[in-house]
Parts: sequence; structure tokens; C-alpha cells
Amino acid sequence: MGAIDPVILIRNLDFYYGAVRALSGIQLDIQRQQVTALIGPSGCGKSTFLRCLNRMNDTIPNTRVEGSILIDGQDIQAPDCDLADLRRRVGMVFQKPNPFPKSVYDNVAFGPRMLGLASGKAELQDLVSSSLQQVGLWEELAGHLKENALNLSLGQQQQLCLARVLSVRPQIILMDEPASALDPIATAHLEQLILKLKETYTIVIVTHNMQQAARISDFTGLFWMGELVEYNPTDQLFTRPDKELTETYITGRMG
Repeated sequence: MGAIDPVILIRNLDFYYGAVRALSGIQLDIQRQQVTALIGPSGCGKSTFLRCLNRMNDTIPNTRVEGSILIDGQDIQAPDCDLADLRRRVGMVFQKPNPFPKSVYDNVAFGPRMLGLASGKAELQDLVSSSLQQVGLWEELAGHLKENALNLSLGQQQQLCLARVLSVRPQIILMDEPASALDPIATAHLEQLILKLKETYTIVIVTHNMQQAARISDFTGLFWMGELVEYNPTDQLFTRPDKELTETYITGRMG
């Protein structure tokens, strides 16, 4: 496990849907170039917390955040926070693959075009090819870049969505149950990909699959009814948990 080097600092984080408090007093340091898994039963706040990290919850009416989230020292709740740049630096891969109804090439090129990250056609081509190479799709799709992305398998679509995130040169990748719609082979491929990508990126993944969390993460946090019950190195949390509730949950006696 790498040296302790937090890139995200969360302090006293509360989140409200109207008058309903969905997250309560979350305190958490997320380590750079490590995989952090968030586990817990449905409705416990995992995905809400994940969306706080790039302010995706801003799109939901009548919500509010209290507390602080610092990414490399920057308060992402500050009025002068550039949301477009935040969401470039903190990319999101969703539960179900959501490729645009465009070609494979145009899916990956979309972000760099919108953000002006490529100075010309050759540089854009390089960004597309390198992003597809990072997710292991280049050899399969190099000759099919004009094909509609919706014609790909679900596993390929999810890899493509990840390539689309990588094409804008993020620092952090958020994943909300990215394997839940995939078959076991595609899931195994995605897990291997996550382990490789952490050499470059910080990854935070929400998963209902505790075995998956144990396989791929360096740190794991258990959410329960909007609270972070325990957050520890993964091997410790699964074998020597600090909290009785954690042990009860991971052994299947509750939740």
C-alpha cells in the first residue's frame, strides 16, 4: 500500500434532500492513487456521498451541503469553484453504461472537443487512441472507430465510458457500481482495469459486492443510514473491523 497522501479531505459533511438529512457528519480522507471502496445497504448514502465529490448533486432541486470537501486544498463548495473544471478533474462512471448515440471516436473525442484540450486533429486522434488503449479497447476497436457506440457489448460500452472520462485528463475517477450491469467476465476485466488505473488515478468506487471491494480496494468505508460507520484499510476492515456493526454487516447477519 502506498504512502499516506490524502487528495480529498472531507470534514463534517451533511447533505440534505429538502428537510431530509441523507448524510450526517461524514469525516474521511481519500488517499491519492489508491482505490477507495464504499459499501453498505441500499439507501445508506453511498451514491449521494459520491456525487458530492464532483457536485453532481447540484443538479437536484432543493438540496444543500454543509461541511467541507477539499480537493488538493481547494474548497469545492466555494462560490468561485469552476464546476466545469471540477467535473473534468473528478470524472464519473455510472452504474449503467451511458455512451452517446454517436460513433466510438466521437464518444471519446467529445470532452476534449468541448473543453478545447486538443490543438488540432492529430492531437485529438492521439487523445482518443491513448484513452482507448488505457481501457484495453484499442486493439478491438481501432478498425471500428466510426461504428455506433450503442452497438458495442455492455462491457465494451462501460470501458468506452471510462475512456471518455480519461480523455479529459482527470485526476480522480468516481465509479457508481460500474459492474452491476456486467457479466462475470466483463466484471473481472473491469476490476483488472481499475487495479491498473490506480497507478495514475485516484479511484472511489461504490459497490454492493463486498467481495469486489475486498479484491480491488486499498481502503473501504461502510455507510449505514447516512453515516460513515467505519473507514479503514480494506484488509483490516474485512478481517479485524473496529466496529461491531461492521462485522455484523460483512458477515451477512444484517443488511
